[in-house]
Amino acid sequence: MTAPASAPSPVPAKLGSVLLVDDEKPLLSLYAEALSPHFDVDTASSAREAGFLLHKKPYKVLVCDHLMPGGNGLGFLVHVREEYPDTQRILVTGYMKPEMLLRSVNEAALYRYLLKPVSLPELVKTVQEAAKLYDQSTR
Repeated sequence: MTAPASAPSPVPAKLGSVLLVDDEKPLLSLYAEALSPHFDVDTASSAREAGFLLHKKPYKVLVCDHLMPGGNGLGFLVHVREEYPDTQRILVTGYMKPEMLLRSVNEAALYRYLLKPVSLPELVKTVQEAAKLYDQSTR
């Protein structure tokens, strides 16, 4: 006698689209894997590539590394703030002086910054909170 087939577990609805930008591919993959159960995740390995993706669809949250070849993440996030003001911006950085961080938060209107090494539960929680803020601001 076989066991009755159980109904498939309901898959939680994704909370929207997130764009991850980092030139370190292993980190990008790790972040994407952690966030993909909750969000539709796209990745870019440069600010230029991320710019192309931003023109294609709306993102609730943009998570960007600070130091990348060909430009820094902060400058890119300032540009994103101007062009896509509703998109919540999170900066990931290895180290910054406190006065630099304060200026960064103000200039790019960051939702938050995360210091490397970023814990994956902290990343997921921060992105979920940022996505909720996006939803509230676009109602």
